[in-house]
Amino acid sequence: MNTISLIDSFADFKEQKNIDRVTMMHILEDVIRGMIVRKYGEVDNFDLIVNVDKGDLEIFQNLTIVEDGEVEDPVTEIALSEALKIEPDFEVGEEVSVAVPFSNFGRRAITSMRQNLHARIQDLEKDAVYKKYKDRVGEILAGEVYQVWRKELLVLDDEGNELILPKAEMIPSDFFKKGETIRAVVLKVDLKNNSPLIILSRTAPEFLEKLFEQEVPEVFDGLITIKKIVRIPGERAKVAVESFDDRIDPVGACVGMKGSRIHGIVRELRNENIDVINYTNNTSLYIQRALSPAKVVTMELNDVDRRARVFLKPDQVSLAIGKGGMNIKLASRLTGYEIDVYRDDEPDMEDVALDDFRDEIEDWVIDTLKSVGCDTAKSVLELTKEDLLNRTDLEEETIDEVLQILKSEFEK
Repeated sequence: MNTISLIDSFADFKEQKNIDRVTMMHILEDVIRGMIVRKYGEVDNFDLIVNVDKGDLEIFQNLTIVEDGEVEDPVTEIALSEALKIEPDFEVGEEVSVAVPFSNFGRRAITSMRQNLHARIQDLEKDAVYKKYKDRVGEILAGEVYQVWRKELLVLDDEGNELILPKAEMIPSDFFKKGETIRAVVLKVDLKNNSPLIILSRTAPEFLEKLFEQEVPEVFDGLITIKKIVRIPGERAKVAVESFDDRIDPVGACVGMKGSRIHGIVRELRNENIDVINYTNNTSLYIQRALSPAKVVTMELNDVDRRARVFLKPDQVSLAIGKGGMNIKLASRLTGYEIDVYRDDEPDMEDVALDDFRDEIEDWVIDTLKSVGCDTAKSVLELTKEDLLNRTDLEEETIDEVLQILKSEFEK
């Protein structure tokens, strides 16, 4: 194999793998120096001239001129008579550079060098892919289904890198054909036999989170934070959201006008039912919201065992439990409390303590209402706005805001 074919071969690697010029030069020099070591035992007195762009690749051997008959090491020394053939005014003790043709190494060595070069490029490519996707864990991407197997799908990204979507990471109703575009999140990146193994997922909570980022600008901009997501893929999900801007309703922003924003997410997740709820630090209120659409009457919390005894009207029990127990299971996972549901046949017990609204109503306002005998939401709502104005020193605007918050808790 001659110099031109070597350069052409390496140029092919560069074009296919998109390797930068400096890295390419270093790899080629390392491979050639390895070939020189195998042939001559050392490389200290050899110079390489590599110009991949022009196709130049030359090897020069630097030899010290000695008297005829005194050559002890032909790798580092040359007889004066041989040097004079190159340049007639050379003298003993001077150094001469001799071009080393590739034919000196033999076809087997050249072939071995090219294979080594190919292996080095592949290793570099694998390392680049590993680093690229290691930094993209948790990101959503789109790829093309290239092969459909019984236990997994082979997906290609826009650069032709191979990604794996296992059956276990697919929504149960997912069905894809070869050539279809698929969206998934990068779940993890491992090394298997020194090759990157990139695993995708459509069932991970991160997938749903990234879909919200794509569909809801406020989530993408950080104005709304997704506190936690729990899913039963393809069936139901609960998403707790919080807004750092009082002017933004996090639930309304995520759902969109007439559900416009969340519909796209639901379609992507094969009609998965998504409940979006307001996050709160108030545990009992958080559990009540997590059990939506069921309405809770009363609740007993055990913070030590992290258990909640929830009492509901008989017609609300099935709503709280949900189909196949999915609603209560997701509510437990969302809140971190084991929830036990009980029927409550007592009339008129569907009320909420005012203290449960301290994350939405300022403390001094609640304390003012309690000072006039209003300890629960219903005890406040039973009074007219005029009564509240007369009994308290609260502003009309404050009372309107309080009434709106309390009424929304009892709306169906």
